[in-house]
Amino acid sequence: MRIAISAIGKLKDAEERAIVERYAKRMTGAGRPLGLGPLDIREYPESRAAGVAERKREEAARLLKDVAPGDLAVTLEPTGKSLTSEAFADFLRVTRDGGAKSCIFLIGGPDGHGEAVLDAAALKLSLGALTLPHGLARVVLAEQLYRATTILSGHPYHRA
Repeated sequence: MRIAISAIGKLKDAEERAIVERYAKRMTGAGRPLGLGPLDIREYPESRAAGVAERKREEAARLLKDVAPGDLAVTLEPTGKSLTSEAFADFLRVTRDGGAKSCIFLIGGPDGHGEAVLDAAALKLSLGALTLPHGLARVVLAEQLYRATTILSGHPYHRA
């Protein structure tokens, strides 16, 4: 099962980008024997529309272009479900074993997700109660995807 992180906004910070790329490379390598990956990172520009509702609609349309029939969409949402690393790994296993072609993690812009993205989501996932800058949220998500592959493979990276 392919995995992608599709996000509104580009990572401008070179250090954050390097960390995301490092975990994406690790996850792709560790996930290959498990039928997970590669991990693709996709970035889309923020909408320049004047109103919040229109910005959210435009950004939702950009993100949803990445979700094809047979794919499973997961939105990062502050009010979403919080999972342990083990439960997150199990979610990926069940999704893969359930026949999803791809699992696409959607990160909205500064105004949040449009209704179309929220409606398309099979899971609304929270990375925690704290508010994270979007770049840091990508780092955390990429690391957790790598961690999930190590949990599923029995690798000692995850020591709970």
